[in-house]
Amino acid sequence: MKLLLASRNKKKLGELRRILLAEGLEGIEVVGLDDVPEFPEAPETEPTFEGNALAKARDAFNATGLPSVADDSGIAVDALNGMPGVLSARWSGGHGDDLANTELLLGQLRDVPDERRGGAFVCAAAFVSADEEVVVRGEWRGAITREPRGGNGFGYDPVFRPEGHDATSAELSPEEKDALSHRGRALRRLLPHLRASAQA
Repeated sequence: MKLLLASRNKKKLGELRRILLAEGLEGIEVVGLDDVPEFPEAPETEPTFEGNALAKARDAFNATGLPSVADDSGIAVDALNGMPGVLSARWSGGHGDDLANTELLLGQLRDVPDERRGGAFVCAAAFVSADEEVVVRGEWRGAITREPRGGNGFGYDPVFRPEGHDATSAELSPEEKDALSHRGRALRRLLPHLRASAQA
């Protein structure tokens, strides 16, 4: 089965491929948006991670006919009442400027004491095929550090220290992160649906 991950992010593609391999799911070839003919992608305008993920997966399935997975993820900071949330990728104004987004977040939390710097990475993942639509959610609790550390990962990884760890998400190996992360948790919740679709 060819499975479309509605993303151009090579790190996300690698993550899904590693998870399928680790779970022994065979017969699924993961492709990304760069591997299919271009189609109009709707902007992420839904107020929830779940709404955005489902809209992206529906768009991808309707345009290509391929069973499609899409995710929407971000960081929800307790001291900011759950923001940046769905605005995480464009928190500083432009879309996908990881450095500017991280610097703005650290600036907003500069005077917040360590015990109030909690938050969570959140991921909603949607799967759309001819037979079903399903949306799942994964969360990864931790705290926001005072300065970036580590060169792995992307987004807010360098300033997120998971609960029970001294290292930031960006200091973990890809395999460690897959086992713990919000996206890994959400994608693993989709596996029964992917397995059933591959066997249909």
